[in-house]
Amino acid sequence: MRLFVGIALSPEASDALRSVRARFEPGSADLRWSQPESWHVTLQFLGAASEKQAACVAEKLAALRAARVPVRMAGLGFFERAGVFWAGVELTRELLALQQLVTAATRLCAFAPEERAYNPHITLARTKGRKDGKALGPLKKVVERSKVGLEAKFIASEFLLYESFPGPEGSRYEVRARFGLE
Repeated sequence: MRLFVGIALSPEASDALRSVRARFEPGSADLRWSQPESWHVTLQFLGAASEKQAACVAEKLAALRAARVPVRMAGLGFFERAGVFWAGVELTRELLALQQLVTAATRLCAFAPEERAYNPHITLARTKGRKDGKALGPLKKVVERSKVGLEAKFIASEFLLYESFPGPEGSRYEVRARFGLE
C-alpha cells in the first residue's frame, strides 16, 4: 500500500480552488486536473508500506499532541520539472511544527523524512505523460497575465493518514485514520 499524511481542506478553501480550476482548466488539454476530493496539504509522503508499518504509523500519530493549525493558501505556481501547477500554502510555524512532529513519529516506523525543505502546496494539475514541464507553458502564460489572486484560510482541527490508489485518471485517496489537533 502507498501512504501519506496530510490535512484535508475546508469547504471554503475547496471552493476557492474550484474557482481557480474553473478559470484555468478550459483549454488545457495537456494537463490532468486533480479532483477536488483529492485536494490536501501533504505533511509527509510515506510511499510503500506494509500493514505492520501502517499500524505503527497510526499508533505513533495517535500519540501526537499538537495545536490546531492555521492554513493559509496564497498564490499559484508551477514546479516545471515535475510538470505540476499548484496553489501555495503559507509555511506557518504551526504547520512546520506539525510537519516535524509527523516526520519524527513516522521515523520510528522506518520512514525517512525527505531531504529537501518542506514546501507545502496543493497540486491542482499535472502534465499528461511529459515530465519536462513544456505542457505547462501555455497555462503559465495565462496565469501570469490573469493576475488572479488566491486567498483562503481555515483552521485545521485534524490531520489524516491516507492510502493512495494510483490509476490512469490520477490517484484516488482513502482516509485510513484521523488524528485530532488541540
